[in-house]
Amino acid sequence: MKAIRFHRYGAAEVLRWEETRAPRPGPGQVRVAVHAAALNPKDILTRKGKMRFVSPGLPHLSGQDLAGVVEAVGPGVRAKRVGERVFGMIGGLGAGACAELAVLKASECALMPRRASMTEAASVPLAGLTALQALRDLLRVAPGERIVLNGASGGVGVHAIQIAKILGAHVVAVSSERNLAFVQELGADEVLPYDEAPLVERSGSFDGVFDIFGTAPYERASHLLAPRGRYVSTLPRPRIVLRSMASKVVPQLEARLVLVRSRARDLARLAQWIDEGRLRPLVDRVWPVEEAADAHRYLETKRARGKVVLEVSRA
Repeated sequence: MKAIRFHRYGAAEVLRWEETRAPRPGPGQVRVAVHAAALNPKDILTRKGKMRFVSPGLPHLSGQDLAGVVEAVGPGVRAKRVGERVFGMIGGLGAGACAELAVLKASECALMPRRASMTEAASVPLAGLTALQALRDLLRVAPGERIVLNGASGGVGVHAIQIAKILGAHVVAVSSERNLAFVQELGADEVLPYDEAPLVERSGSFDGVFDIFGTAPYERASHLLAPRGRYVSTLPRPRIVLRSMASKVVPQLEARLVLVRSRARDLARLAQWIDEGRLRPLVDRVWPVEEAADAHRYLETKRARGKVVLEVSRA
């Protein structure tokens, strides 16, 4: 089979679409014939060597998000069957979604939404799970609460706007000037460009702040929170890591770091919302897998509206 791999860390040019050994599903795993795989910022960091101290070494496979058809199941798998169309995320430090065949735990994938294409389904897992788990589990969004989403037009942001509205929140979306109309069309109640004074002036007005883009650390955003307001970030700065650890002991310190978990039950919830027409996957651009380097370069511009996806199989 073929897969995207890199043999050294560096710029996008290190990516190679090359022959490698097909993976075999172990106990509790499934092997998927991949039709589409989505890119995430983590893929860029891994390729550049920013995660080399926790990665399995070189050569390194690429990609976590995928959609495709179950081709084989490992021992002990009962919930998935050969021929089922699934989408999911290879969890933890794993990778290999950008390949003709990929292996992941059966508990890390779910049946694809019926109303989504392969490319749309592949765009959902990591970003959708991050948004869902941050908003529902950490911010504990309740109907009527006022939530700020900083960085609302990227992969996580487009899911976060829609999920926050599903949960009943009043959403203030912060993004670049060029994307204001886009995030408003997704359902944001208010839209503001970065560094907009009216947001700063509303100190103590918000029940939650979700710093998706990483430009609003807790030290700069905490004044926006009402009493018992909550803060969540995707960026593991040292201070937020320490605050997140401390908040488990002292609940009043409501500042958390979202560490996404690949869960079939959460994927099934996202699929349900898609089929109900309440959640819309947003794919910015699709590249053939052979042009993965160009897709990486585009993602690095940080100008994508929604997700960047690789088409692996046209079948």
